[in-house]
Amino acid sequence: MADTSILEKESPSDLQTRWQALKGTEPGLRAKEAAARLGVTEAELVACRCGEGVRRLSGPWGDLLQDLPSLGEVMALTRNEHVVHEKHGTYGNISVARSMGLVLNREIDLRVLLSNWGSGFAVVEEVASGLRHSLQFFGTDGAAIHKIYLPKDADTGAYEALVQRYLHDEQAAPLAITPRPAARAEKPDSDIRVAEMRDAWLALEDVHDFMILLRKYKVGRVQAMRLVGEDLAWRVDTGSFVRALEEAAATSLSIMVFVASPGVIQVHTGPIETVRRVSEWFNVLDPRFNLHLRDADIASAWVVRKPTKNGIVTSMEIFNEDNQQIALMFGERGENKSENPVWRALAESLDRVPS
Repeated sequence: MADTSILEKESPSDLQTRWQALKGTEPGLRAKEAAARLGVTEAELVACRCGEGVRRLSGPWGDLLQDLPSLGEVMALTRNEHVVHEKHGTYGNISVARSMGLVLNREIDLRVLLSNWGSGFAVVEEVASGLRHSLQFFGTDGAAIHKIYLPKDADTGAYEALVQRYLHDEQAAPLAITPRPAARAEKPDSDIRVAEMRDAWLALEDVHDFMILLRKYKVGRVQAMRLVGEDLAWRVDTGSFVRALEEAAATSLSIMVFVASPGVIQVHTGPIETVRRVSEWFNVLDPRFNLHLRDADIASAWVVRKPTKNGIVTSMEIFNEDNQQIALMFGERGENKSENPVWRALAESLDRVPS
């Protein structure tokens, strides 16, 4: 069992002093990188400023999620270590059941695992364009799971009302951080009932049942792709995700791009227009959708076929060197509709890696 550490090795004021000194030498450093440099989590770095532009929030997080439509137009941001996914829009069509939440607007489309939400903060900070208001949520391990930014011309009245409704009673309370458990080691290939798993894969009727299949056979996602057979999953060149984004932009192909943090899966659905590389990042830079992918982190890329009641659905999935998923892409597909053959042709045209 992971140990729980409390923010007590240094006072918040001492941590803030170290951060200010670091910002003085590297003013453009983002909070995530600053936290890593200072040896703390990003949640701890935000918490050390409580009372100085930062206010700590409390749940229930499901109730707060359902109150987000009051904010109006915002930018929603979800990221992992390798990719940042930003969508402009409004929260709406929200449902919460136990520890799961859904936000099913086309522009802001989320799957929310509330059990992984550990802390939240309202942050007001000075940036080049003026005061920036945000809500920032972190996992029980202190890593960022979801952030919401108000546009610079927003009416902050609704924001302030929401903050007051969920204001934590003890702003200076120590922040509990529980390190994330190490990933469970995969079973040896010889222990996987491959033929049975393949039959179950071929019998899938909904893409959402794929995770149930992985859990049933106690098999890792990449491991399952590697074992099931190349008619259902095959490895492609690590540059394929970028190539697919470029092709989608060039042809106005409507796609779905999924990025997950430990507590949120965020989805873009629709065509993309502007793609551009800036240094180590490959970017989608559209007015309502931005994606920033550090594609050198891609260790493997796969094209995957999953049967459904409406025919085969094809995805493209990218992973880091630890076989953790970075992002995945589908062609846009309406409910109870067959897959777009243009997307399927694109996915199947990507350069295969010899087995």
